[in-house]
Amino acid sequence: MINSVKEAIYFMRATQNTKTRPDLLNDPILPTLKTMTVPMIFGMIMLMMFNIVDTFFISLLGTEPLAAVSFTFPVTFTVISLAIGLGIGTSAVIAKALGSNKIDEARFDASISIMVAVVLVLALSLIGYLLIDPVFTLLGAGQQVLPLIHDYMNIWFIGSVFLITPMIGNSVLRASGDTKTPSIVMGGAGLINALLDPMLIFGFGPIPAMGIQGAAIASVIAWAVAVVIILYILTVKKRLLSLKAGSQTVVGAIRKILKIGVPAAGANMLTPVAMAVMTALVANHGPEAVAAFGVGSRIESIASILVLALSMTLPPFVSQNFGAGKLCRVKDAYIGTLKFVMVWQFIIYILLIIFSGVISQLFGKEQAVIDVIKLFIYIIPLSYGLQGVIILSNSSFNALHKPMNALFLSIIRLFVFYVPFAYLGSHFAGLTGLFIGAAVGNLFTALVAYKWFIKELESLSSQSLQECNS
Repeated sequence: MINSVKEAIYFMRATQNTKTRPDLLNDPILPTLKTMTVPMIFGMIMLMMFNIVDTFFISLLGTEPLAAVSFTFPVTFTVISLAIGLGIGTSAVIAKALGSNKIDEARFDASISIMVAVVLVLALSLIGYLLIDPVFTLLGAGQQVLPLIHDYMNIWFIGSVFLITPMIGNSVLRASGDTKTPSIVMGGAGLINALLDPMLIFGFGPIPAMGIQGAAIASVIAWAVAVVIILYILTVKKRLLSLKAGSQTVVGAIRKILKIGVPAAGANMLTPVAMAVMTALVANHGPEAVAAFGVGSRIESIASILVLALSMTLPPFVSQNFGAGKLCRVKDAYIGTLKFVMVWQFIIYILLIIFSGVISQLFGKEQAVIDVIKLFIYIIPLSYGLQGVIILSNSSFNALHKPMNALFLSIIRLFVFYVPFAYLGSHFAGLTGLFIGAAVGNLFTALVAYKWFIKELESLSSQSLQECNS
């Protein structure tokens, strides 16, 4: 008993900040979400910088290398989506254990989560490695870019475990209440990648120029450093990893994680599938269009950074208040966040329009690529606010313990509206119609998402939520 108390005291000292944590059940809603989200924004910016930095330096090599990397995005994102889903399951399981003061259970679950993630990612990467040619040919890659894709993906698949481990480790830290450390780790890895990219791509001193292969090696090295740091923090500083099962079994721990993680991973993995189809549609308009679309996808990642951060901070707020029966706070947080996101993303759209010339010139070296990047910026970002509604509705469904709703919403968005509307637009109006169709697909999905979430929330309440304060 004494040892248990000592362990709990040590854990609290190791994981809690000196400042009082926000009271999710009573503190003002939007200021509380702001406090939770700001550290996440910096962390996600660092994460996204990997793609942006790689894209910039690779663009200096020409259109074909840029097109090759653009083709890799749906595949790499599939692996990353698996990790994101497992991270959602990991965070939920560990947070519940810590909230119940089951420290040993949390440590064991964290250890098993990392092991499960490593095994699954290695298996998926092996399959991807063996199927590079048929997969990328199916995506529309021509014979001129396949050798470049091999140069990049052969390295990326081998180093994928170094990418995934820090992601799961960061989920463990966030579950313990630490959102700052993951940001610092991602920042350090992003800096290493930015320094190594030009050295390995173009050569530096005795280091030979490795082209597109150098970009992959730089990312793997950066993530390998992140692995060492995150494992040190989890094992030594935070003491959040342990293989002492106690009353648990390995199978039981895996089942807990996968019960939440698999539907979440499934929802996330639908995105690269849809992106693959979209890339194939864009490929019909030439390699310049594919290169520009790849740039646009990375612009989207940065432009939606606030939404992605909120999608990781809104769920714990929703979950806690849902558990406490404070559904009015859930509704107010949901609607208030959506209003803010719509306004914020419109401001982002205006800024993208203003700087469209600079952005297109920065990433495009041929006029055809520059023109398509501009076309993308004029149309697609207009729907980023609507896309934010979809993403936050999806994460809020998970927070209400309705992962299947989140999965079905993803299916509706991608394969009922987004891709079909883009296809129809491409058929009738070319590349412009494709982009317009995708934006209109986001509009219809956002309407469905909002109405569906409010309806589900109303069904959980014995009293009408119309009486809630705005």
